[in-house]
Amino acid sequence: MIGNRLMLVLLLSCQISIISCCVAFNMEPVKLFISTNIIVEHKFLNGGILVGKDGKILKVLSKSETLVYRTYKDVEVIDVGDYVIMPGVIDSHVHVNEPGRTDWEGYETATKAAAAGGITTIVDMPLNSIPPTTTVQNFMTKIQAATGKTYVDVAFWGGVIPGNQDELIGLIKAGVVGFKCFMIESGVDEFPFVQPNDIEIAMKTLEKTNSVLAFHAEMNENTPVIGDPTVYETFLKSRPPSMELKAIATVIALAKRHPNVRTHIVHLSAAEALPLIVDAKKSGLNLTVETCHHYLNFKSEDIPNKATQYKCTPPIRDLKNQQILWEAVKHGILDMIVSDHSPCTPDLKELETGNFIRAWGGIASLQFGLSLFWTQLKNHGLSIFDINRYMTHMPAKLTGLHTHKGAIATNYDADFVIWDPHATILIEPSMIQHKNKLTPYMGKKLYGKVLKTVVRGQIVYEDGKQFNSPVGKLLINE
Repeated sequence: MIGNRLMLVLLLSCQISIISCCVAFNMEPVKLFISTNIIVEHKFLNGGILVGKDGKILKVLSKSETLVYRTYKDVEVIDVGDYVIMPGVIDSHVHVNEPGRTDWEGYETATKAAAAGGITTIVDMPLNSIPPTTTVQNFMTKIQAATGKTYVDVAFWGGVIPGNQDELIGLIKAGVVGFKCFMIESGVDEFPFVQPNDIEIAMKTLEKTNSVLAFHAEMNENTPVIGDPTVYETFLKSRPPSMELKAIATVIALAKRHPNVRTHIVHLSAAEALPLIVDAKKSGLNLTVETCHHYLNFKSEDIPNKATQYKCTPPIRDLKNQQILWEAVKHGILDMIVSDHSPCTPDLKELETGNFIRAWGGIASLQFGLSLFWTQLKNHGLSIFDINRYMTHMPAKLTGLHTHKGAIATNYDADFVIWDPHATILIEPSMIQHKNKLTPYMGKKLYGKVLKTVVRGQIVYEDGKQFNSPVGKLLINE
């Protein structure tokens, strides 16, 4: 009898504590997600995540604390057993292409693909849409095109091109997370590349803004195309590592003259550039660097003739290069891993001719990143906790979203992915949500199956096929 009374007192005490917590946050809890494997920072928690009506995390609960909520009034309990719950992936390098090239990709299909892959936020690149995000007016056109179509949250990069320096502050005020520029031809006429003097002007403009300037870091060396254009090696030799080294050295030199500007190298391919990056970071330069799944999964030796679905710029290089990139990931020299999802219509990939030189350079892979990284990382001395580090925490920090996204913690957006690390998926056309299904990953078997994707407490994807309404927000300054 005494034991029962003591238990009742403890339960009542726990309920009072929880009610006080909810009153403190001035809202009622509406959902409780429970798992024996919740990733909180660098450890697993057996417990629950209490989510409020506004889609924010009210509290991360221990197992004992979840017991009260199982019968608590108006709380929907989602118990996923032993499946992993972790912060939703943030892909900070995605080309959505809408408006203007919506036949390549669009907000509805891109964000469905993201949701199916456990991604809760994407950051849209300033090209290849028409118009590009290089002026405030153009940005408003893009916002209008995206409104009401997004299944996950979407943030936006602005673009730096020659002569648009007077637009940069306005774009920051309108809500872009940072800027990207090309140091070589971008492939589309409306987004011209910048010279060092253009970069200098942009850096001077951004010095007191805490914004970030990201670089497609290749510089043209007028390398001639020699050989059969249907052979991958011909294309590879036309984009040597020296193009990346030259560009990265230029970025570092400019950044040293403007140390208050955050700088970022997108899609690093050439391992030869890593010593430059290490030295720059050791000197205190505010520099971050990303690489992509395709550089960590494919090697040039295996790319068949005419297989233009593998073409991207910078190019996929050889096995030795790939192994060094993995070491750089393992040791934190590279800061994050992204998709650089850059699809196009099949005709632009020159499938009939197999011409690598003429084919569009971009790989469609947005949906597969979590499974790709998980399948590979165990062979390279990394753990499941590194998924959150490289694919969520660091992209959030880069884009300024880290104050409210990228962690399972109180007051953060309830953005997370529920997945089975032991299950496998087979990449085939019927499961791909991208608008165009052409991808070098076709037929690949991967570990890690996404079961549910949650955006601000709302399940936007579940059971391998169901998409609920497009509840994604556009992350702009309103």
